[in-house]
This record gives sequence, structure tokens and C-alpha cells, in this order.
Amino acid sequence: MTVPTTSIATLDEIRAVVAEFPAADPDAAGRAAAREATLTKPAGSLGRLEAITAWLASWQGRHPPRIDRPRVAVFAGNHGVAARGVSAFPSSVTAQMVQNFLAGGAAINQLCKAADAELRVYEMGLDRPTADFTIEPAMSEAGCAKAIAYGMMAVEPGLDLLCLGEMGIANTTSASALACALFGGSAADWTGPGTGVAGSALQRKTEVVAAGISLHRTAARDSFDILRRLGGQELAAICGAVMAARLARTPVLLDGFACTAAAAVLFAADRGAIDHCMVAHVSAEPGHRRLLHAIGKHALFDFGMRLGEASGAALAIPVLKAAVACHSGMATFAEAGVSGKVE
Repeated sequence: MTVPTTSIATLDEIRAVVAEFPAADPDAAGRAAAREATLTKPAGSLGRLEAITAWLASWQGRHPPRIDRPRVAVFAGNHGVAARGVSAFPSSVTAQMVQNFLAGGAAINQLCKAADAELRVYEMGLDRPTADFTIEPAMSEAGCAKAIAYGMMAVEPGLDLLCLGEMGIANTTSASALACALFGGSAADWTGPGTGVAGSALQRKTEVVAAGISLHRTAARDSFDILRRLGGQELAAICGAVMAARLARTPVLLDGFACTAAAAVLFAADRGAIDHCMVAHVSAEPGHRRLLHAIGKHALFDFGMRLGEASGAALAIPVLKAAVACHSGMATFAEAGVSGKVE
């Protein structure tokens, strides 16, 4: 299904798109399971690699699955709440890092090269930050819908995998507020150091998150309204990219805390809405582990990373490629002349 993103103007139209999400392809999953059972190895011996292959096949709707064209999409946005002193870095760093991405000097550039993945960077009006959510909603309904629709345009025909990430000073503050408003608990449960704040600065950040939740939680209509009140343009765009990927049958790898919080908006609207997503890694940001528990996801690895910019998602691409290579390239017991399991 293709949705004309240029015609989306309201959050009600976004809500309607979620209702049209396709299901996984059981036939492709069944063919993957049937082949897996014939390969020259004990059943289940490749662990999660086997589950990855079945997941890829079911969401790509084909067997064997392929990862010939993975795309890494990084969305960058600025947050008005940054003026509250919630980050160790000024908002100007967002634009500076975008230039670093474009010049090829960031970690994500190196990881994409290593994984042979295409990198796209999307700037979300860096000169027009969201509003301070401790005073008013971060975005208008129209602005939030526009950001979601913009993110949907990152998904084009022919992609085999979409890896999502973000760049935006103060976006862990926004992600903490989003997660808390969506899943409950206190601001302290969800708020972490982000770019490295500690002590009184971390306390200030936690208080900012608490203030935003206090102002908006009861007024919010649903998870999309929470997104527009507490989120950021880049987080809304990630939400849109996840939606478009579902419609296009493109599996998604989510990066860390902020990226997962953006996708969790969809989970809160429909518990099956992010079944086509895997989480690449557990961020060192403490709220991420709590968030993964809330949405029922088990990340592929835990390397203590907290960089953002889709770094963990890009790092996971070779793991998915390895899963596909084993599934597609291994000989069957019959082909190799190897005896099967004794019954």
C-alpha cells in the first residue's frame, strides 16, 4: 500500500493510516521455517539468527529474504526545551553534527561504509526548534502531522531494510517525557544523563521532564497527541518512517532510546504496529531498558553505546546479513549427504 504523504495534513489522517497496516506474510515465514529445518545443523543451533531470517522473510513478504539495499536514515531536529539547560552541549551542535555527517566524518559514516549501507540525513528545520514543552505543546497538530509525513518519504520502493536514528540536542529529554507519558512511572524512572549531564544538571533535566508531563499528560488525547506535545520534529519523522516502512513491507532496525521512544508512540496506539521492527541495541541511557520491557522487545546486543545517529542500528546490519547468508547459502542435509537427526 502506498500513502500519498503530501496529502497528509492532520493527525486524524495519521491515525487512519495505522488502521491500514498490513500483517506479516505467513507463507513466506512458513517457507523460511521449512528450509531452516533442512539445513546442516541441529535445529535452533543458530539461535536468534534463525529468528531474524524468519522475521525478515515474513515482513519482506518473500523467501528467501534479502538485504542487498539497506538504508540508514538519520533525522535531525532541535528542541525548544534545550534552553532549560538539559544538555551538556548547546543546540548549535545539532547543525554542526549534520555537517559532519554530510562531510563523512561521524561514526555513522564509518559504520555505514563497513556495512555497505546507504546513508541519508534529513534536517528538520534546525532554525525552527520545537516549542518549550514545559510551557506549551512542542508542536501544533499540523506541524506534527507534517513532520510525520516528511519521515514517511524516507521509505522508497526497493529498500530491503530501514535503519533509523536521530540527532538533536535535548532529544533524550523529549524521549524521557514521551516514554513516561506513554507508560507511566516517574520522571526519575526515565531520565538519564543523555550527552553526559550529572549532579544538579541531571536533577534539572528530571524536573524539566516532570514539568512537561504534569502539563500535558492528562490533556493528551492519545499517543499521537502525546508525541506532538512532548516530542520533537525528528522523533515525529521517525514515527512516520516506521509507518511507511510497514506499508511498504520493509523491516526496520531501531537504534537507541530516542528512536525507540518515537516508535513506541505507534505501539501505544496499536500493540502490533511495530512488529516489523527490531531493536538493534540496548542504549546505556537507563530509560531504554525500561522502555524495551514496556514494548516487549529484546535488543540484539548490549555494547554500552549511547551515541544515537543510528550507530547501533547500522552496526547490526552485518548480523542480519549473516543470518540471511547462512539461511540461503548453507547446504541441506540431502545436498551435503549428511545424515539427519536420529528419531
